Amino acid sequence: MVLVPVSTVSTRNHPTDSWRIQRPTIQYDKCIRCMICWKYCPDNAINIENGDERAPNDRVAKMEYPVIDYNFCKGCGICANECPEKCIDMEFEVIE
Repeated sequence: MVLVPVSTVSTRNHPTDSWRIQRPTIQYDKCIRCMICWKYCPDNAINIENGDERAPNDRVAKMEYPVIDYNFCKGCGICANECPEKCIDMEFEVIE
């Protein structure tokens, strides 16, 4: 058996359209900035940003934090499942 990649292009070439049912949201006041969500995201839809004014204290505010890019998030929920602090909630998409 020969193993080959399922896709020959990055998922960054395929933005999420209107078919996503749920989307993850991060509760930054509970987030410990472990970046496990970033490590497990299969679509590379979580970016790392510097500093966060929403942090619970000054020490945490200086740390890098995860930001979900909803243009590429498929709503799989792996980030919410892997989060050790359970600070990522899956919410249903609002249809407008």
